[in-house]
Amino acid sequence: MDPANKAKLMDGQPLARRVLAGAIAKVERLRAGSGAVPTLATVLVGDDPASAMYVRMKRKRCEEAGIKSLVLELPRDSTTEQLVGEVRKLAADPSVHGIIVQHPIPTPIDKRAAFETIPLSKDVDGVSSAALGRIILGMPAFGACTPVGIMRLLREYHVELDGVHAVVLGRSPILGRPMASLLINAHATVTLCHSRSRALPSIVRGADVLIAAVGKARFVQGGWVKVGAVVVDAGYNEGNVGDVDFDAVIEPASLITPVPGGVGPMTIATLIEHTVGAAALQLGVEV
Repeated sequence: MDPANKAKLMDGQPLARRVLAGAIAKVERLRAGSGAVPTLATVLVGDDPASAMYVRMKRKRCEEAGIKSLVLELPRDSTTEQLVGEVRKLAADPSVHGIIVQHPIPTPIDKRAAFETIPLSKDVDGVSSAALGRIILGMPAFGACTPVGIMRLLREYHVELDGVHAVVLGRSPILGRPMASLLINAHATVTLCHSRSRALPSIVRGADVLIAAVGKARFVQGGWVKVGAVVVDAGYNEGNVGDVDFDAVIEPASLITPVPGGVGPMTIATLIEHTVGAAALQLGVEV
């Protein structure tokens, strides 16, 4: 294959560094104006290795940005009532400005009950119905960090969304659905696909912009992607592989995100930015 025909990588790391630098500057202004330190609380249920690793990464980035990171670990056999009770305590704590309930959450816990306990002002990952509803309507709210980070990455690489056909693979309320809403608000024509969608390869081949978020390693094949499409891989699976067969898709695509290094850095940077913004709003400080 001619190297000139390969897609250009949409590297999320340089943009994430700039977002973090901006957040650090805001933290300094916030501390100067109020004396307070933005604080993010993460509730981790169980011992899922991938979740634990992600929490460690978030804590490290928070510390680098001057944000306090609290991690509350609950046993895997915790009940819905126990989890909701802990989230309710964090919601009532004025020193906590952002709350994350790390997913996946073990069954049979009702994760929606936990998400709905997070007040809108502290919902820095847009998991509540209130946040999602406001995002759908184009109203101010902290949107889900991965979709918001993807939108910023698309803007960074000057991807035109007005009128294009965007296909979102995955309909989860924390990724696929808010992603589709943000694309619609950017005037894209959006098709939202899922596990029951028929003729999926044919639908994907019609995409000018493809967002893959199905949680299945190398699910999207090279023959599914039309020449010149922009491909964003929002998946992360065992072995550091995404939801897209990268080696097969890099040839027809015009732009593609690597895994790791594409969407992931933008998700964490967006979370930190949202936490600082939430703290500023709660403290009444202009940053």
